Amino acid sequence: MTEIYVDADACPVKDEVIRVAGRHKLVVHMVSNGGIRPNPSPLVRAVVVPEGPDAADDWIAERAGAGDICITADVPLAARCVEAGARVLGPTGKPFTPDNMGMTLAMRDLATGLRDQAHVRGETGGRGAPAFSKQDRSRFLSALEDTCRAALKEIADV
Repeated sequence: MTEIYVDADACPVKDEVIRVAGRHKLVVHMVSNGGIRPNPSPLVRAVVVPEGPDAADDWIAERAGAGDICITADVPLAARCVEAGARVLGPTGKPFTPDNMGMTLAMRDLATGLRDQAHVRGETGGRGAPAFSKQDRSRFLSALEDTCRAALKEIADV
């Protein structure tokens, strides 16, 4: 049975996930280590994990597997879920796949190293991540719809 796991602490597309999941009657696990607003849908499970580094990531990675869908912007979590066979989307609709995961991890590590070096040199500034746009939200909705259909078709074909 396909389920959706959401790394919910900073996820900008929680409402969109719930909407698409409802159309497909899929259970959604909203995983957070902070307060998360309850949702009245019987398909939504609010999971609050203990404080600590990677507690939400660990909870998701221990459960997500083949046929499931994970929503996260966290590249190491995405890699763990892809390795377990889950379909993974970033909040902008970007899919994480076995084919792009190696390069994505390498680029993340490179960016982290560059930021660390700049910090050591005392450089400040930088732009940070671009603002989340309407196009990102639209792209995510389309990608999640396609991902749900593909996951459900895969389960039906088994």
